[in-house]
Amino acid sequence: MIVEPKVKGFICTTAHPVGCEKNVERQIDYVKNAGKIDGAKNVLVIGASTGYGLASRISAAFGMGASTIGVSFEKEASGKRTATPGYYNTLAFDKACSNAGIYSKSINGDAFSREIKAEVIDIIKKDLGKVDLVVYSLASPRRTTPDGTTYTSTLKTVGEPFTQKNWNLRDDTISDATIAVANDEEIASTVKVMGGEDWIDWIDALVDADVIADNAITVAYSYIGPKLTYPIYHEGTIGQAKAHVFESSKEITKKMQDKNIKAYVSVNKALVTQASAAIPVVPLYLSVLYKVMKEKGVHEGCIEQMYRLYKDKVYNGEVSLESDGMIHVDDYEMQEDVQKEVMTVWDKIDSDNLKELADTKGYWEDFYNMFGFRIDGVDYQADVEV
Repeated sequence: MIVEPKVKGFICTTAHPVGCEKNVERQIDYVKNAGKIDGAKNVLVIGASTGYGLASRISAAFGMGASTIGVSFEKEASGKRTATPGYYNTLAFDKACSNAGIYSKSINGDAFSREIKAEVIDIIKKDLGKVDLVVYSLASPRRTTPDGTTYTSTLKTVGEPFTQKNWNLRDDTISDATIAVANDEEIASTVKVMGGEDWIDWIDALVDADVIADNAITVAYSYIGPKLTYPIYHEGTIGQAKAHVFESSKEITKKMQDKNIKAYVSVNKALVTQASAAIPVVPLYLSVLYKVMKEKGVHEGCIEQMYRLYKDKVYNGEVSLESDGMIHVDDYEMQEDVQKEVMTVWDKIDSDNLKELADTKGYWEDFYNMFGFRIDGVDYQADVEV
């Protein structure tokens, strides 16, 4: 069938298999050209099919030459409905690894479940023996815990409502958006879904099964951002969950000190993802940030970020930690000159000058690329097998 993008607000309900494959190939080419990383040999990526998780897996396989196991929860195609982009990305990644003679195994299922943990452990035992890097990059709106309780995350502030400029993606206007205050139950539920509890469960399960090596490293991802978005990311429900992830890193490291397994949080740059597209205020911040960083020559996408994380910050002698105890690859975004310029633009941006002052084109380019659209070298009028 001929696959076209069907965009509803901040989500696209179709994905292009050939476009997704090209997108994966493009990231692989970047890593190959960037050079080798003297890193891990056997890598488990939890949340491996899109964004930072996929870029981590590509960096491990094609940068480190590592064997990888990836876990993700994606939908196959059904009738006229295409598969999810992550499904096509994973197929393309496995194909590229097969062609390059690199081991890869992809598990499609709920990473929160005991069953998937057990399945992954069996594969590690059988094929790899032990893993020496575990990447935790799970992004999910809900989580069902082993006792059968389902928790749902909420995007809200804590303490008081937050009103700020917002880009209405449907009609290219700017108006104020207000994010409501979460109650205690919503905060707790968000921490259950997006906090570090499942990360701890994964490491416990791997240690109990003796499939994680002594001196192994595990990394989870976070975002802090500028003061402008603090009420959403740093102090809101997401911020509470991210604080829990950091505390979980300290808990894992302390608990596993006999095996010298160390857990780290990497604070990454703001990028267009399926999650960030849904958050009020953030798309406008992203489009302004993109313009400023591109003009200064310091803009990075997922693959550039993850390659630099592992090449320069994790496997470059000593893990590079900032004063807050976390790794930072948001360093270019948070440069004083970058943020000063972003805020100067922010103060004067409105519906009339939006396209002049912000990189709305770059925002939409990244958005469509996520789903395999608007990628050079793809014939979108051709019939494709979905």
